[in-house]
Amino acid sequence: MAADAEGVAAAGAGSGGLALLGAVPGAPCCPHGPALLFVKTSQGKDEGRRFYACSACRDRKDCKFFQWEDEKVSQTRLAAREEYNGSHQPPCTHRQNVERYKNFVLLPLSKRRFCQECQQLLLPDEWEKHSSHQFLSDISTAQLRSPSQLLYPLENKKTNAQYLFADRSCQFLLDLIISLGFTRVLSVGTPRLHEMIQSKASQEEDFRVRSLLLDIDFRYSQFYTEDEFCHYNMFNHYFFGGEAAHETCRKFLHQEKDERVIMVTDPPFGGLVEALASSFKKLMAMWKDTEKGDNKDREMPTFWIFPYFFESRILEFFPSFSMMDYQVDYDNHALYKHGKTGRRQSPVRIFTNLSPSVIVLPAEEGYRFCAICQRYVSSGNHHCEICNSCTSKDGRRWKHCALCERCVKPSWFHCNKCNCCALESHSCEKTNVGCFVCGKAGHKRSTCPSLNHSGTSLQAGKGRKRRQKTLKTLKRAELGVCKRWAMKYAVFSRRKTKKKKDTTP
Repeated sequence: MAADAEGVAAAGAGSGGLALLGAVPGAPCCPHGPALLFVKTSQGKDEGRRFYACSACRDRKDCKFFQWEDEKVSQTRLAAREEYNGSHQPPCTHRQNVERYKNFVLLPLSKRRFCQECQQLLLPDEWEKHSSHQFLSDISTAQLRSPSQLLYPLENKKTNAQYLFADRSCQFLLDLIISLGFTRVLSVGTPRLHEMIQSKASQEEDFRVRSLLLDIDFRYSQFYTEDEFCHYNMFNHYFFGGEAAHETCRKFLHQEKDERVIMVTDPPFGGLVEALASSFKKLMAMWKDTEKGDNKDREMPTFWIFPYFFESRILEFFPSFSMMDYQVDYDNHALYKHGKTGRRQSPVRIFTNLSPSVIVLPAEEGYRFCAICQRYVSSGNHHCEICNSCTSKDGRRWKHCALCERCVKPSWFHCNKCNCCALESHSCEKTNVGCFVCGKAGHKRSTCPSLNHSGTSLQAGKGRKRRQKTLKTLKRAELGVCKRWAMKYAVFSRRKTKKKKDTTP
């Protein structure tokens, strides 16, 4: 795979950038399913060289796959790739894990063990093989119903980050889903919400809500049947279980007259918005194919959990969505906590295609209903009469700038050089440069017609950041030189003064 490493290094070298072209038929596969097509762009040039890379991993340390689109791959290399992909699949199938689970729950409590190193439920005949590993004993039924408490979260931000909902947010989402009358939840990358629904369904006879978990973390197949969990990559809409898993999802989305379906998704924040949007649209299309009559023209109800600063990108692909003020928090994330102030509060919000007026936020947490906007807002989000909207995005009270003709963050000030609001400590480096790809004004690289696709820039701003870093380094160097000269001058002056005193009669 050394040649592949050289290829990616070449693709990322120079002053060019990368843009996503998306999933294409016949794309080569890596252990994470079909690869996505990208293009290497250079400023001022209409075309760039296209290549395939892993859909789920943006860091080549996590997945080394790389192939130029026009590259001819030998049969020997294809065979080696297929063998490599197979060797990086789970050792057990989903069905085998289901059978293992059935045997595990029949064991007495004293013989129920979970290997923490292998992240696996252990049957007695496997103990010796894991004798040198750390394990948990006496695994209770309650623990089996909450696998996210047993499994170590995967915390790679760019691949399959598992920041798990705090109980507050998870309970709020479930209560909201029930109050809105939904009975089926397609849980895409939301294992904690799924397990809360599964747990309540197993304990309460009159609990009508059901859930299907789609997740790239195959470890959950140890705890759920094939009707409750599908091994799924949300970046390329790939079902690892093939047509059988695809059919499971399709059947789950088929709703009867007295049932309603909603999709709740919580993707890794470092993921590509365009790739995610493409997959979600395909899931929505699956739902629409099961609908009849008037519902054919509707969009599948959705809650997309994502940071507020991605609002423009999400609305670019889903214009019908709007952002709620509710702060989603996580158990295993140091910063994304509700109740903190300023920049320390959680930036994660709910984007939905449901009417904002029906999303009731808890008054005990300070949320209130704005009669003008017809939606619930945070306590610090005040209605701007000029903008005619509750404009705050981060929970703080924003201020209106008459020159910018919009509301801005309270820490921003209008810069006459840049002719816009920014932090007082910002660098005035605004230029009139147009599109990075073709050099023309009036559009950005993401919508450049030269790409023939709405691309997603992966390296926008890197050149500017490098320049800023270089300037800072030079400033530090200059400062260091000045300090050294100042010290030398001070020592020289002291010596000269002392010498003068010694020679004075």
